[in-house]
Amino acid sequence: MGLTTNIWMFLLFSAIIIVFSFFTIFSRRILRAAVSLLFVLVSTAGLYFMMDYQFMAGVQLTLYAGGIVVLIIFSILLTSTINQKFEKPSSKYLILGGITAVFGAGISIYTILNHPFSTSTESEIPSTMKEIGVQLLNTGVNGYALPFEVISILLLAAMIAAIVIAKKII
Repeated sequence: MGLTTNIWMFLLFSAIIIVFSFFTIFSRRILRAAVSLLFVLVSTAGLYFMMDYQFMAGVQLTLYAGGIVVLIIFSILLTSTINQKFEKPSSKYLILGGITAVFGAGISIYTILNHPFSTSTESEIPSTMKEIGVQLLNTGVNGYALPFEVISILLLAAMIAAIVIAKKII
């Protein structure tokens, strides 16, 4: 059985997400952790593109990779903590974190293996320019106005948090 390009891309994105997630968690330098988080979020957007969820991929890139991570990096660069190295965590926290990770992975694997995945028989939503415009302005079913408002609140909270962090350290 040969591997198709889609399978190779899925394996590549998955490997990037796993490796850089570990870099994000275990890096003792804050800027390296933020850049590793950026790689994780961009690879997640790549998986969304592979599944033809262009809107989710766009939100992932603009909101998380383009917005929040950039705010985190700016708050790091604008403060004097760029060369700060975090101290090693105590073994108690490492054990608790390991238990939490194993428990979370177990729940995820159990849920995926026991979910009855099936194909949908519903027709696709029309994708004319008029329908897309109506959906962007709609707050009801298949509407995007409410998610955009939630995203704007999230970005505002991230900006306020970045300012608070920068003010505390300076």
